[in-house]
Amino acid sequence: MVNKLEKSAQTARKQSGIKCVVWDLDNTIWEGTLLEDSQVRVRPEVVAVIKELDRRGILHSIASKNDHASAMAKLEEFGLAEYFLYPQINWNAKSSSIREIARLINIGMDTLAFIDDQPFERDDVAYELADVLCIDALDCVSICEQPAFTPKFITEDSSKRREMYLSDIKRNQEEKEFQGPSEEFLASLNMVFTIKEAAEDDLQRAEELTVRTHQLNTTGYTYSYDELNAFRTSDTHTLYVASLEDTYGIYGKIGLALVVREPGIWTVKLLLMSCRVVSRGVGTIIISYIMQQAKAAGAVVRAEFVSNGRNRMMYITYKFNGFKEIEKHDDYSLFENDVTNIQPFPDYITVQIDEN
Repeated sequence: MVNKLEKSAQTARKQSGIKCVVWDLDNTIWEGTLLEDSQVRVRPEVVAVIKELDRRGILHSIASKNDHASAMAKLEEFGLAEYFLYPQINWNAKSSSIREIARLINIGMDTLAFIDDQPFERDDVAYELADVLCIDALDCVSICEQPAFTPKFITEDSSKRREMYLSDIKRNQEEKEFQGPSEEFLASLNMVFTIKEAAEDDLQRAEELTVRTHQLNTTGYTYSYDELNAFRTSDTHTLYVASLEDTYGIYGKIGLALVVREPGIWTVKLLLMSCRVVSRGVGTIIISYIMQQAKAAGAVVRAEFVSNGRNRMMYITYKFNGFKEIEKHDDYSLFENDVTNIQPFPDYITVQIDEN
């Protein structure tokens, strides 16, 4: 029987939220065409939109047909260059540039918005990338009022999101230049992975994670702040939150797990990780910890999985950790592990258990 705390989340609720805005430059961020007039004027109302969305944790990038060096110099002059991740300033089709931005940031097309003054460019992107929200540059000033650009909470993590991605860019560059095995590079990061039972001040970020995370998410169940708080204070549930930091800075709260504890059986209802840590080898830490705790309590571990077409990596995570599929219908699977063989934590990561 479905627990009353869970019944509202058995089916994932589709959320509409933009994670990144991709901007054109000429007659969009600034007035005029840079190749024709080096004295183009920035649109102050656009600058205000960029800064406000950045404060809300929404990222920015660029897809512009322009000379890269000249355009970046102009953005530096306007004090805006630091706001744009992976700017694609070239002569490629803008749909191609947007694909590359989505790949580099590792987000879905349905979380991108594209702003351009040219109807042809918007129509081409809309045709090639139907999930991208296309917006006329004349209408961009009002986007801060639209629900898709208005997250329910502005958490500490969301306000630092751009800073975290910039740190990722530095890490990735260092990784490309590193000479040696990947585990040696990971060890050089001096990563510290912290697991704790969620406190009340973790719940806004926890809700945000359930809404924003799709790829590294076992079920896609989304939970509101109030639902998460009910789990946190329940005698039969445990809500775990995980954070990560390394030499380059903090990743913030990047993991969440919800466990139902019954005599002899613990069931993982939700396990998710931020896509930003997918290459850091931390995917099995939370599940190994849950298995350790269940074993100490004399329980086996079960885990639910609901396929969404994008989260197969989490299915593989369960299989890698020795889980056996004991039930399957449609997109739903139920796994079980007798906790006799638990994967150790990676040697290159310090795992801390925060019991405060």
